[in-house]
Amino acid sequence: MLSAQQPEGLAHLPAYQSKMKAHGLKPVVIDTFSGYFKNIAASHAGLIHDRDIRPVTPDEIQDAAHLSAYGGKGEHLVKNTVMVILNGGLGTSMGLTRAKSLLIAKNNRSFLEVILKQAETCGAKLSLMNSFMTHDDTRDALCRINPPQFPKMFIQHKFPKILQDGLAPADWPPNRDLEWNPPGHGDIYTAIYTSGVLQSLLDEGVVYAFISNSDNLGATLDKSLLGYFAEKNASFMMEVAARTPADIKGGHIARHQNGRFVLREAAQCPQNELNSFQDIHRYRFFNTNNIWINLKHLKALFDRQGMIQLPMILNPKTLDPRDALSPPVFQVETAMGSAIGLFDRALAIKVDRSRFFPVKKCNELLAVQSDAFVLTEENKLILNPHRKYAQMEIDLDPFYYGIIDLFNERFKDGIPSLVDCESLKVVGDVFFEKNIRIQGRAVIENRRKSKAVIKEGTTVQGDLILD
Repeated sequence: MLSAQQPEGLAHLPAYQSKMKAHGLKPVVIDTFSGYFKNIAASHAGLIHDRDIRPVTPDEIQDAAHLSAYGGKGEHLVKNTVMVILNGGLGTSMGLTRAKSLLIAKNNRSFLEVILKQAETCGAKLSLMNSFMTHDDTRDALCRINPPQFPKMFIQHKFPKILQDGLAPADWPPNRDLEWNPPGHGDIYTAIYTSGVLQSLLDEGVVYAFISNSDNLGATLDKSLLGYFAEKNASFMMEVAARTPADIKGGHIARHQNGRFVLREAAQCPQNELNSFQDIHRYRFFNTNNIWINLKHLKALFDRQGMIQLPMILNPKTLDPRDALSPPVFQVETAMGSAIGLFDRALAIKVDRSRFFPVKKCNELLAVQSDAFVLTEENKLILNPHRKYAQMEIDLDPFYYGIIDLFNERFKDGIPSLVDCESLKVVGDVFFEKNIRIQGRAVIENRRKSKAVIKEGTTVQGDLILD
């Protein structure tokens, strides 16, 4: 029987624990979720208030542009370093049902193939954190690619979804898989630990890990950053960049009252403080999700605490994301970068935006596949040196380009040249033939009821209205 002080929803905790155990989840994962559920049952939503943090000033953060002297040390330590790539994304926002890293990125190579070359070129080991939805796809792709050295792979855990009404476990007989959600990339620490990959790397003499997203090919293993991280004997280092108006929704760093860094995501911000959250002059730096961690320090943290409890992100969703009438649920998630608050010797380092080119939608994919970007000899994605514009805005009509199959159909003859493009907006159904050039600020609008075709060899600049 519940005590008078015990939240009513907590009565469901044993059901969650039994469900997770039946699905083979390890005790440390069950204990981690149980801690989060107790907070939810006690009406703790994981919010971080302005009153508990203060902005970070530029003089608190080293600028990576001044660290070239550490490159030699980093070169020496590459053999003791692993690149860990977050490879759990399905790319559902692009209509994908398989690992997003299998999309063609550049030069007829997938994101995964480019990442394999990045690791091979720099000489570091490679590890992939897959999800239960991407693991088989990735394994099959690796067998086809047959790289000289196969990466160590481990699988992200899963958390049960929580019914908002009463906090009972979600029950969905039509598709039992929908009763579970990925726990966010913050699960990487527990997943690498429970999989045995952490200990395996340490046994091989690997001390340093550089972690980044599979869709961000600008994030390569930088030897100057590695050397600096090692020289400072830091436990954790987050790459941050200056926020612009385009970054107001992304997580920002701050200082907690205890003096440690803290990462606050939009879902952790109280609704009445969103204006402050989005103030790029107050909170100046956003998390690029490029993370460095000392694996010895990570192992020591598990040895001391038995588990890692990161700040919780409570995401309200519908049980079936494709059915708005399905029951409302909570998804418990965590962010990888929030581990910055767990370590005493944690650093934040300001990097150039050249290390941050994530592909979340087809808009960004068009830019990356075009000649606006090139791959260096180290297989790093960079802006084409011949570009005169530092930024480029692309806005493709989501009805015709939002899904990868529709996108590929409309660019099946080749991606337009965007090296001289500052911005491109496409409205309506437009197909592109080969050898098209987009220059300056261009708007292409098809007002017809049928598709329009931009003919081979066309140069588009300014407004092109097709009616």
